[in-house]
Amino acid sequence: MNMKLIAGCIVTGAMMLPNAGYAADSDSSSPTAFIKDSAITTQVKADLAEKKLSSLVHVSVDTDDRGMVTLSGTVPSRDAANSAVSIARGVKGVTSVENHLQIASEK
Repeated sequence: MNMKLIAGCIVTGAMMLPNAGYAADSDSSSPTAFIKDSAITTQVKADLAEKKLSSLVHVSVDTDDRGMVTLSGTVPSRDAANSAVSIARGVKGVTSVENHLQIASEK
């Protein structure tokens, strides 16, 4: 009886070992990283919309797993681009902002 119990425990432990290693791995594809990234993106988009600047409606926002926000799209002026960057920098969790915004008059 004891031999079956010991063998069962060893097999169960061996089967759980990959799960323990997987849980310890904190890569960017983890659900918590994804939620954090999408929360930052959502907050930046909400703050851009809150300013009621119609020129910022066409700004795309992307956030990586380290909190770096990338802004892209077309805006009508340098002031609108600067405003979008400062709004993004003001969001909690943002570590840096990459500005890939195009000025409509400079196209």
